[in-house]
Amino acid sequence: MSELMTPISFRQLMTWITAEYDREGSVFGVHRPFHPSGKTLPIFGETIETPFGPAAGPNTQLAQNIVAGYFGGARFFELKTVQKMDGAELAACINRPCILAEDECYNCEWSTELTVPQAFEEYVKAWCACKIMSKLYGLGVPNGFVFNMSVGYDLEGVKGEKVDTFLNGMMNAAETPIFQECISVLHELFPAEKDAIDAISPRISRSVTLSTLHGCPPEEIERIATYLIEEKGLHTFVKCNPTLLGYETARSILDEMGYDYIAFDDHHFKEDLQYKDAVPMFHRLEKRATDRGLEFGLKLSNTFPVDVKAGELPSEEMYMAGKSLFPLTTTMAARLSREFDGKLRLSYAGGADAFNIDKLFTCGIWPITMATTELKPGGYQRFTQIGEILDKLDFAPFGGVDVLGIDALALSARRDKYHLKDIKPLPRRKLLEKVPLMDCFTAPCEGGCPIRQDIPEYIELCRKEKYTEALALITEKNALPFTTGTICAHRCQTKCTRNYYDDPVQIRATKLIAAEKGYDDLMASLKKPEPVTDGRKVAIIGGGPTGIAAAYFLGRAGIPVTVFEQSHKLGGVPRLVIPGFRISEEAIEKDIALMTFYGAEVKLNTPAPSVSELKAMGYTHIFFAVGAGKAGQLDIPGNVVPVIQWLRDLKAGKEVSLGHVAVVGGGNTAMDAARAALRAGAKTSTLVYRRTKKYIPADAEELELAVEDGVRFLELVAPVEQANGKLKCEVMKLGDPDEKGRRSPVPTGEFTEIDCDTVIAAVGERVDSDLFTANGIEVNTKGIPEFRTNLENVFVGGDAMRGPATVVEGIADAQYFANAVIGSVPTVNIPDDAHATRDEAIARKGVLCPPRAGCEGERCLHCNTVCQVCADVCPNRANVVITLPDSRHEILHVDRMCNECGNCAVFCPYDSAPYRNKFTLFLTREGFDESTENQGFLPLEGRKVLVRLDGKVFEADLDGQNQLPADVEAFILTVLKDYAYLL
Repeated sequence: MSELMTPISFRQLMTWITAEYDREGSVFGVHRPFHPSGKTLPIFGETIETPFGPAAGPNTQLAQNIVAGYFGGARFFELKTVQKMDGAELAACINRPCILAEDECYNCEWSTELTVPQAFEEYVKAWCACKIMSKLYGLGVPNGFVFNMSVGYDLEGVKGEKVDTFLNGMMNAAETPIFQECISVLHELFPAEKDAIDAISPRISRSVTLSTLHGCPPEEIERIATYLIEEKGLHTFVKCNPTLLGYETARSILDEMGYDYIAFDDHHFKEDLQYKDAVPMFHRLEKRATDRGLEFGLKLSNTFPVDVKAGELPSEEMYMAGKSLFPLTTTMAARLSREFDGKLRLSYAGGADAFNIDKLFTCGIWPITMATTELKPGGYQRFTQIGEILDKLDFAPFGGVDVLGIDALALSARRDKYHLKDIKPLPRRKLLEKVPLMDCFTAPCEGGCPIRQDIPEYIELCRKEKYTEALALITEKNALPFTTGTICAHRCQTKCTRNYYDDPVQIRATKLIAAEKGYDDLMASLKKPEPVTDGRKVAIIGGGPTGIAAAYFLGRAGIPVTVFEQSHKLGGVPRLVIPGFRISEEAIEKDIALMTFYGAEVKLNTPAPSVSELKAMGYTHIFFAVGAGKAGQLDIPGNVVPVIQWLRDLKAGKEVSLGHVAVVGGGNTAMDAARAALRAGAKTSTLVYRRTKKYIPADAEELELAVEDGVRFLELVAPVEQANGKLKCEVMKLGDPDEKGRRSPVPTGEFTEIDCDTVIAAVGERVDSDLFTANGIEVNTKGIPEFRTNLENVFVGGDAMRGPATVVEGIADAQYFANAVIGSVPTVNIPDDAHATRDEAIARKGVLCPPRAGCEGERCLHCNTVCQVCADVCPNRANVVITLPDSRHEILHVDRMCNECGNCAVFCPYDSAPYRNKFTLFLTREGFDESTENQGFLPLEGRKVLVRLDGKVFEADLDGQNQLPADVEAFILTVLKDYAYLL
């Protein structure tokens, strides 16, 4: 496919808008329009109904982008920058993909990729479309929004014919063919709106933001701005680069907030505009503008240039924005506001979103533009919430910046969780599967769960306070709702789409609520199954979570089962090892009661009989769920105790070694031991790890809890010896990143020591293979057997087969084993009212909502009902939701509107890139032929289409016999019939 975009005509633009609105009530995929209350703010001799909108960038490049933003609530549009280099020449300089907005945002593109004349036409089309939309759809007053031009990067280019023609046309487009075409089309399409159409002003823009490249000399900046003010008579903002702060300030702010990995040196800080030169220049420019009755201000800020170090984008340098730019930009705003005593107008861009927009506006900083937030899931729909937040505030003409207020905001940003970088790198958000061509809507939380729990459904039942039904649904696949509701590693939450909004839905906590509130009624409703009488009989070796789960699933199917447990209690590690402050006895007992209800026989204090003995006793199937109980070895001299035994003794009330405790390791068990040591009376508890916190394997949540409890951390050390109340460690340093970005520790030859009486070795438990080999079960070189062993009807699951794993992985193995015994996969009964409606799911898109008591059901985005993330995040609206006659919704990729920015690939829950992997509509044969990766179709004459599908290219006659699968044929026919404006 080509990265070159082909703009759509104004007639097509308006046909798309009206047809989609009439059918769906949406415009370019934005479903909830913003309806302003009637307040306005003055700027540049014009008015705006909301003081925010998209920054110059991907969201103001095409007409449809601007229209989508307007429908969502934006009323100030900083149009994408134009310069003398444009079109194919500029596009060839941009590496693809060019946007990475997964967390903080990076990009390696800058000016419009259209030609300057094309850009002009796009802005005129968008201007006329928004004007008529305000009247047609009650979106406010037609004169309630402003277009702000952005130009760069040198005076020669700005004064050149290409850009000069652009400026003149934007200042008055009355005589331009595109403006006249737009007015003519509007009269034809909406004859009843003649007066409104005739009132559309040809003055598209009266203001400009000067965008300066890094390294642009101050003299050139002043010459360009002076020209724009004095010669062109434009209200002018000058965009300032974050390098104005100075290298040391920028580096220290980013380092203290966890962005120490972002690489940059000081060359931009030396080459860019210096603060000492900037301030007097801005005073001179302000006076020039004031003398001519024009407004002058600063745009804070440009993106921040950093080095590509981990292959983030296919370039050597990229530009940082988003949450990490917010503290830099607010610090710039505070410094400049002090310099000008709050009297200089500041426009803002740099990590603004629904969480901070009101704070910026209250400080007197507006208009506020943004790019990163609308590049994330929710897309342009995020503007609606922002508009509603601002519409509740008092509007008044610019009266100055609150110097103390912006200074306080800059400082508080450095402690704000939504701007701080997580201690640990982001976990993998994507599923392992590739996106299917059709029917791709999926809940990534469910895909990330080893048992594929029906998460959105039980979340919805809890929202409706149907806790018994929710728990019944949970226990269809989950035998341990209390245990998993308390200590599950909740990988589902790392996949949750809401991670890209604020915080994940608190899935684990919601499960526990369902368990606690639905348990008694569920137990009362359970019925014992009819016993199986065909001779099947199962022995389970091990009464931990995996064994309990297997007994539950089998007992529910009526198959006799016996659990052999060598300890005096069922429950395994959660009951005997994990500290009581993590999970209670009562919770575990309730899970065991679910198992015993179905009749499982339990033999405690019973060593496992051999396989041959069990078969002689009549057991037809045997499941080893014995865990990984062999202690990992920390080969250093001194008082070293294995973590599992230490925690087991502590929980059993036995005396354990304490004093100054050092826990060596970095997993969740190490966190448990370090926290438990403090509760048990240790003088200090220090976690010793050879890498840094960033690379620690423990869950981020467990790491944070350990920090809160007062556990000390000694990073980048390797223990050598414990003796005389001290632990001697060799200091390590991190080597170069490997292919996965992981940096191995390298010895330095230097040593340090800490107070230490007890070393707890939490260096990973291992599978004891002796039990398996003694029974003739084959193991691999690591001593681990396969799930299906070499012995007939003998299986292994949980830690014994995986090594140290999670409870929910053990439950998954238990279900696999039970299915093998039962001979089928049980059908899950999902209540009808467990599904959110499409309207309910769409209503939650674009709404930032952090966790709070009782609102998790309202926060779930119900991705299994409505995903369409690729459509939401596409700046150009190149991924379109198509409604089929049977009411299914499919994604169509529109080749002509895509510039391969790659944003949809970042956020698609699958391990795929929708712009390459979804069914594609082509405009030309040339585009079809060069896009060999894309399956899709090109309309031909009549009812024929050229199709690429499953590696084959062929013509298909839609009126006759063809090779198309029925669902693909229906898809194509629907596009041709109901979405002809896409062609």
